[in-house]
Amino acid sequence: MFFGSMAITVYALFITALLGLCMGSFLNCAAWRMTHNESVLKGRSHCTSCGHELAAKDLVPVFSWIASGGHCRYCDEKIPKRYIVVEVLTATIFIIIVLKFGVTLLALEMLALASILICVTLTDLEDGIIPNSLIIIGIVLKLIFVLFSGDILDGLLRVVIGGLSISLPLLIIVLIADKVMKKDTMGGGDIKLFFMVGMYFDWQINIFILVAACVLGIIFSVISMRGKIEGGKPLPFGPSIAAASLLSMVIGAEIVSWYLGLF
Repeated sequence: MFFGSMAITVYALFITALLGLCMGSFLNCAAWRMTHNESVLKGRSHCTSCGHELAAKDLVPVFSWIASGGHCRYCDEKIPKRYIVVEVLTATIFIIIVLKFGVTLLALEMLALASILICVTLTDLEDGIIPNSLIIIGIVLKLIFVLFSGDILDGLLRVVIGGLSISLPLLIIVLIADKVMKKDTMGGGDIKLFFMVGMYFDWQINIFILVAACVLGIIFSVISMRGKIEGGKPLPFGPSIAAASLLSMVIGAEIVSWYLGLF
């Protein structure tokens, strides 16, 4: 999508990239604090190794990491590459969303959801948890966006149907599977994540998200050596749900339309 002229388009995407880099930096910090029982909003940023408070020049996305050679300036501890990867990935996702939806309220909605999904991925990979706070934020934000949709009652109905279209059938299946197999077959956080994500899409796209999440889960498990990640922990399902949801933002509607056109 172009915004009037090439110059305006480049400028809009440049601003979007900067916002994405800053958001990626914030999400890195937020995810780490959530998994270490620290307040996301209180306290200054600090080195996760030595605890030294970071100066402003230590907090510039990407460039601070490059300038320091990937090490803390105070204790020389190596800073994981994932920090810069998340920053660049977030900026890339932001650009793709703006190219897809333009500078619109829907784009803002998708940017908010994408940010939550990235944070969910980080916390689930780090500690195997999907914080309820992230689910609640996603739900509240969607309800706020509904208020600006024009038709509030219709919007609320779509939100409820969307949220339950995946989570309710999945919950029933999981409860039955738990009984039969006598063990937990899926975490409650995954089901809550499906509900929150489902609120943002129509039920047809939600079916695609469910299928895509399962396929991606298998692929990620194979890549991660039979479902094992660092420390021997089972590969969580949250990142697969997040990836499937992000994929659906961009091509979900097109794939559903193509599939329905076959009949």
